[in-house]
Amino acid sequence: MVSYKELGLVNSKELFRKAVEGGYAIPAFNFNNLEQLQAIIGACVETKSPVILQVSKGARKYANQTLLKHLAKGAVEYSEELGFKIPIVLHLDHGDSVETCKSCIDMGFSSVMIDGSSHSYEKNIEITSEVVEYAHKYNVTVEGELGVLAGIEDDVVAAKSVYTQPDEVEDFVSKTNVDSLAISIGTSHGANKFKPEQCTRDENGILIPPPLRFDILEEVEKRIPGFPIVLHGSSSVPADLVEMINKYGGDLKDAIGIPEEQLRNAAKSAVCKINIDSDGRLAMTAAVRKFMAENPGVYDPRKYLGPAREALKDLYMRKINNVLASNGRAVEQAEA
Repeated sequence: MVSYKELGLVNSKELFRKAVEGGYAIPAFNFNNLEQLQAIIGACVETKSPVILQVSKGARKYANQTLLKHLAKGAVEYSEELGFKIPIVLHLDHGDSVETCKSCIDMGFSSVMIDGSSHSYEKNIEITSEVVEYAHKYNVTVEGELGVLAGIEDDVVAAKSVYTQPDEVEDFVSKTNVDSLAISIGTSHGANKFKPEQCTRDENGILIPPPLRFDILEEVEKRIPGFPIVLHGSSSVPADLVEMINKYGGDLKDAIGIPEEQLRNAAKSAVCKINIDSDGRLAMTAAVRKFMAENPGVYDPRKYLGPAREALKDLYMRKINNVLASNGRAVEQAEA
């Protein structure tokens, strides 16, 4: 067994406490390869933001669990090399079983999510409690989930959203002893978060998605005041990236995301962790497609992955500065 402390990582407990108090959200960026990791750490060091490195079950299989452990340790050392050691959490995103969560804890993860939202309420409590009991032995933090997000993200598939029921949250948190709670208020996985018929159009014909259910969020906050809340499926699906992908041979139709101003408002509340994955995929894909179209004779992966890495870094710096407001908070976290 490897302790996350040996890798130089931290858990999310203190980060979340400071974020709730400060009215900002910690970025939770998914990665599964070196270029993504370099972009994330580069963006967070430059903005002095703490970060949660997220790994889904699919990403763990793709990258290899042994390599991930060393990549996480390397990320800590890389941030120091860049000139500022930021707080870094290694987090399992959408763990689908007790066994997967335990395996990640044993391999050095400092935080895990057990997603029991597809089960009955009673079964969700049962498996979440089991993960919490094991994780807390090693000071690993645990995220649970109530409600279901629609969409597709790696192995997570749901046809429709099921909003979180505020009257369940206090009971769930009390019985499971989780450290944070992912809720469903209208976000969705993937780049196609909404169907066009669910949206309205502005004066320029641009599709406007339905607003997030802030009434649910407010009620949840009343039931469990100050408790760390998590939003999944929070990519904004920038229109310029979709347009670039389609311009250079892509075929993304009806790609609609969550408006950034709504996410900024959520970050001012008890939402202290916001997950962003699809936007990063779009940024890298757009950069690769553009480069390959303009340089058809190039076959060196470094030539097109380099621009993709920079595009991802730029995107995440903008998210940190303008949406999450976690810029400059790594100083505060380091001194806590």
